[in-house]
Amino acid sequence: MGAVPDLITLKDPRSAAAEAFRTLRTNLIFSSVENPIHTLLVTSAAQDDGKSIAVANLAITFASAGFKTILVDGDLRQPKQHTIWNVPNQGLTTMMVQDSALSSPPLVNTSVENLQVLPAGERPPNPADLLSGQRMTEIIGILRSRAAYVLFDSPPILAATDAALLGIKTDGALLVVRAGKTRRDHTLRARETLERVHVRIVGAVLTNAREQQATY
Repeated sequence: MGAVPDLITLKDPRSAAAEAFRTLRTNLIFSSVENPIHTLLVTSAAQDDGKSIAVANLAITFASAGFKTILVDGDLRQPKQHTIWNVPNQGLTTMMVQDSALSSPPLVNTSVENLQVLPAGERPPNPADLLSGQRMTEIIGILRSRAAYVLFDSPPILAATDAALLGIKTDGALLVVRAGKTRRDHTLRARETLERVHVRIVGAVLTNAREQQATY
């Protein structure tokens, strides 16, 4: 299966940007020794901040390091992972409504060893209700039992309550900020929104930065 060229960790693994994602992975692993992160939410303040590409690249670095990794598209409003990985958009919502999918999750193998993707699936009428429910908690537990790391792509934090509701159920949240685009006040509001519901923010990642700037 193919993947879009924006996956720099596949296209050019020796590049500075790919190395930045590997450094981010290492920081996430070792910065929380007492409270390890095994389920991570990746979100942004607004659309088009690059969160979906960022979490896909980050998932590749975890898998490439030998960790079994599952990348979940938790953006039930504007899912992108199925497009990035060129796979059918079937997955998370199936687990929401079909009991049989809990024992046999519709995970999709990728060209990256140790990495599976769970696409979002059909758009439901009530994404926030589904993500905040007990069924989602059960799904996270099932996925966690199958992988060392489970990474969630979620809707932008300021666009809907979904990210905050899902973040409560994970070990931490990573905020994606796009250089030259994300507004400072939006970033502050996104952080405050997550902190208000006691989501553990583990850091931020700067994307689309010039090479001389920090990219992680």
